[in-house]
Amino acid sequence: MIITAGKYKGQKITAPGENITRPTLSKVRMGIFNTLQAMIDFEGKSFLDMFAGSGIMGLEAVSRGFENVYAIEKNPKAAGIIKSNYKKFSKSPNLIIGDSLRAVSRLNKQFDVIFIDPPYFSGIYEKSLEAIKNIANGIIILEHVNNIEFNNHKVIKQKTYGDKIITFLEKE
Repeated sequence: MIITAGKYKGQKITAPGENITRPTLSKVRMGIFNTLQAMIDFEGKSFLDMFAGSGIMGLEAVSRGFENVYAIEKNPKAAGIIKSNYKKFSKSPNLIIGDSLRAVSRLNKQFDVIFIDPPYFSGIYEKSLEAIKNIANGIIILEHVNNIEFNNHKVIKQKTYGDKIITFLEKE
């Protein structure tokens, strides 16, 4: 996998096996960050990747100028690969190893952008939105394939990439 833009553009990272994670495709990452860039200035902003997988979304955020970036990953093997990838960069996201739904409740920070991309059919999208209610201070992005209840959130924008849906939300 390759970082698509910013100061680390073109840098390669290792992805965990596809039986462990489902990395966000480069064209989808580019679409997400290009859409975000039209909405906000990244400088000084914070970004949280709740289900880091390969860690690529956090690296894209750092590369494009986000100031405070956090990534949460539960799978120990994936977390090990993320740590190894992050060592290659002078500035990298803060990695939290553990269950995302529990970890966000311990974060004493507000995030300008939160990216939520759990395993597609895990049934935890709604629980994730509930878990971040006290730390979301801006845009929430979901990558999903089926319909989700966006309780207490307003859809700002939605894009489709094949079978993937990218939904940009904000709290009502």
